[in-house]
Amino acid sequence: MAKRLTEKQKSEIAENFKNGKTIEALSEDFNCTILTITRNLKKNLGEILFKKLAKKNKISDQFNNAETFDDNESENNNFSSEEFIEISPLNFDLENVPRKELSSIPIKEIEFPKTVYMIVHKNIELEIKLLKDYPEWEFLPNEDLQRKTIEIYCDLKLAKRSCSKEQKVIKVPNTDVFRIVSPILISRGISRIVSEEKLIAL
Repeated sequence: MAKRLTEKQKSEIAENFKNGKTIEALSEDFNCTILTITRNLKKNLGEILFKKLAKKNKISDQFNNAETFDDNESENNNFSSEEFIEISPLNFDLENVPRKELSSIPIKEIEFPKTVYMIVHKNIELEIKLLKDYPEWEFLPNEDLQRKTIEIYCDLKLAKRSCSKEQKVIKVPNTDVFRIVSPILISRGISRIVSEEKLIAL
């Protein structure tokens, strides 16, 4: 279960995020999951500002890490060869494969709320995105990040906040519809439903 943050903590998280802290760092500082941090930032800042800051902070963090590495490398170059110890090879193989996609939950195991909301374009049926468009899921392997997704919202206010002028929010009063139409969605290449902290596999 996601940790419940106080209003003061939510404000602190938003301010720290604006000041350049990454989602991963905030997750460690406040002892909660990356998805909890992401959900609260989206709610407080809105989808557009959140994505802009997430990208900016990530680039800044990578740059700082690169500088730190260079500094450490310079220091290490001053060590004499006598300060290094040879370590014998490990006697077992490490699995040299990308992190497996273990985060999704099969749709048959999901208990949907009675009512959810979706964002659609005014001119087309569904708003379809790739999983890579969601910063909170960027830790998944690249193969999974190419999956097509649709997103549902349990909170109407959050849905409206994420909605642009070219889009509109619709109400889904019977969530059993997702199980019913899952074969149709799969036939259109859609294999995941994004729902706040959940990634649902069709």
